[in-house]
Amino acid sequence: MNPSVLPIDAGLLARFRSAGSSIAWRAAPKARAARPPGRARIAHLHEEDARVEEWGPAPHGAMEVDSGPLGALVVLLEIDRRRATPRLESRDAGIDPAFPQGGIRATWGGRGKGGAGPTIPDLVELARYALA
Repeated sequence: MNPSVLPIDAGLLARFRSAGSSIAWRAAPKARAARPPGRARIAHLHEEDARVEEWGPAPHGAMEVDSGPLGALVVLLEIDRRRATPRLESRDAGIDPAFPQGGIRATWGGRGKGGAGPTIPDLVELARYALA
């Protein structure tokens, strides 16, 4: 198994990676607000959907996801894939119509904006609910 920058045990990492391979993806509906150039998709796993928007060139760039368990899992899988820890930000509900319940933004290699964010252990605890 590939090493990871995520501070979790190998068994849980394997479960996250396995769940990630089961995520079904589809195109997301257009957002009403102006968006940065990039792509928007909907992740689906175990009867849960999460909007995922990604923009910016690799190795930099950013993503924003719905603030539920599946969104947290998607961010953790992207951290694992990139082998780099991003700046994490919480996005309040009601600010962006594309994320009506709020969001989690991860920014690699650049400055994010907004308020304080969750920690990786916070995302791990939330993402565990996506495994059920």
